[in-house]
Amino acid sequence: MSSVAKTSPAVQSKHIVFWTGWIFFTLVLAALLASSSDLPWKHAFLLAAILSGIAQVSAQSSFVSCRIAPLTRTPLWRLFATHIAAAVLLTFFWVKVGSIVVVEFDAHESWRGVAKIYQDKTSLLHAAGVFFYLLCVAFNYALIAQTSSREAQARALESSLRARDAELSALKAQINPHFLYNSLNSISALTSIDPVRARDMCVLLADFLRMTLGLGEKALIPLQTELDLLDKYCAIEKVRFGDRLYLEEQIQDDARQCLLPPLLLQPLVENAVVHGIAQMTEGGRIRLQAIRSNGRITLTVENTWDPEAGPSRRNGVGLKNVQRRLEARYGKEAQLEAKAEDDLFRVSMGFPAETEAPAS
Repeated sequence: MSSVAKTSPAVQSKHIVFWTGWIFFTLVLAALLASSSDLPWKHAFLLAAILSGIAQVSAQSSFVSCRIAPLTRTPLWRLFATHIAAAVLLTFFWVKVGSIVVVEFDAHESWRGVAKIYQDKTSLLHAAGVFFYLLCVAFNYALIAQTSSREAQARALESSLRARDAELSALKAQINPHFLYNSLNSISALTSIDPVRARDMCVLLADFLRMTLGLGEKALIPLQTELDLLDKYCAIEKVRFGDRLYLEEQIQDDARQCLLPPLLLQPLVENAVVHGIAQMTEGGRIRLQAIRSNGRITLTVENTWDPEAGPSRRNGVGLKNVQRRLEARYGKEAQLEAKAEDDLFRVSMGFPAETEAPAS
């Protein structure tokens, strides 16, 4: 964070209104004081600048009046009563303070007669003061509305981001229970027929969960880390399937450091095992491909399967989970397609290639 504090847009707007109001009211007062009088223009401008500066104090108080009487929640009669009363009262004091300043100027030889000129124009000065105050009220209401709109947009954006993060967390939380359910079923089946392999699978499962534990709070991980997790997962499943499970990887070197949500590929590979390899007596092949091109990365999980072995996994929890996580993370920039062709089932997804996590 920078050590230099940044001025907020609301404060900047107040400064602009303050200086614009000072210059504008100086010109108005100078014209009033110099017209139909013997007061030189340079004297008129100097006196007007001082009177306008004093008027800014009362003008700033208009912001308090606007806060006390919000435009959208205050009856019309009360708005008029509040601001007209404040305008008349503050202008009265402003004119009185101005008369004291004018008397001091009138004591100098070059300013003789300025007090009388000021006195003759008191009515016009009152009218100008009330008009200027009400103009400041209008500016303040516009500034308050602008600030409220900006804050509402910021709250809406923050709410949207929190909702997205909550959805991502909920979707991510579905993965481990789903994987554990299948793994524990496999271990349960092995305990009665091959206790040694069941024990080996327990050790591998513990190792896999240890790796995923540190990734639970991360929004993005490198593809290479995801591939390492898949190696652990496949090692677990190989305890059960042996040579019936074969994983083939075709990964571009440029794609290995691309970032993606944790455990994005694991549910797809798990689906390939459960709904493909497990349904085939001779087993089958899973092919994992990653291609980086034109600022995007395309990931493909393809496996052999038996179309007659049972219902397709197209409506499976794992595939829906991946799709919703992609939409939540990348929006319309993400694409996912699942297609069955003869004895191959292919899931392909693409999204922007990132090598550095975006600033939060």
